[in-house]
Amino acid sequence: MGVKNKLSENIIIEVKKVSRTYQQRGREALAVLEDINFTVKEKEFVCILGPTGCGKTTLLNILGGFVTPSSGEVYIEATPVKEPSPNYVTIFQDYKLLPWRTVRKNIELAFEGMKQKKSRKEIDERVDAQLASVGLTRFAEFRPTEISGGMKQRVAIARALVLEPKILFMDEPFGALDAMTRDDMRHKYRLLLKESGQTVVMVTHDINEAIFFADKIMIMHASPGRIAYTMEITLPEHRDVFTPEFHEIRNDIYAYLHQ
Repeated sequence: MGVKNKLSENIIIEVKKVSRTYQQRGREALAVLEDINFTVKEKEFVCILGPTGCGKTTLLNILGGFVTPSSGEVYIEATPVKEPSPNYVTIFQDYKLLPWRTVRKNIELAFEGMKQKKSRKEIDERVDAQLASVGLTRFAEFRPTEISGGMKQRVAIARALVLEPKILFMDEPFGALDAMTRDDMRHKYRLLLKESGQTVVMVTHDINEAIFFADKIMIMHASPGRIAYTMEITLPEHRDVFTPEFHEIRNDIYAYLHQ
């Protein structure tokens, strides 16, 4: 207990034999995840791809320290994950914006409750920088009811990035957006997240989205959830869904899923 686990060079996340079972009253135990093992390198963008109900969100919540595995261990920077940390931040499926607070104040919410307090000057500088990076400077004093769904998602991402975390966990962050807005957001945020230098783990059920973002795709199967196949993606940084190379990877994933 409490002993650090020495990881291989450049590996920032290690998941070892993680399983999660829920005990339901009067019913058999439900195994949601079983024997999950993988590593994530520093600054790597990993997508966990799988259908609804395969345990993707549960796995992400375990990585973020919100759910405890029934067995196994997660290490981040060689330290066991026991609780959430400002060093690794999660963007959830819903935006979780407070409707009575402005865009600026919703981003500032990230600093509230921190053990190490930031000065007013540093908070203002960081929030201003994030507002500019997501193109919301002129909307800083608007409330969530006054902005679009795409803007709300940008606020949620800015609130995560304002803490300058080493690791970002994303739970289908573009799933609630319409197709045109989702496509625009993908292009903007792939470059932004790469430039920010974060390690990112994102869950999705969208094959194109996984290929567009990922350095590595891990495909999950359900009942119980497990990593069934891992694919390294070697496409260039500026990706186009209409290229033959992109199409070939998509066909390979479809072929695997329909075996």
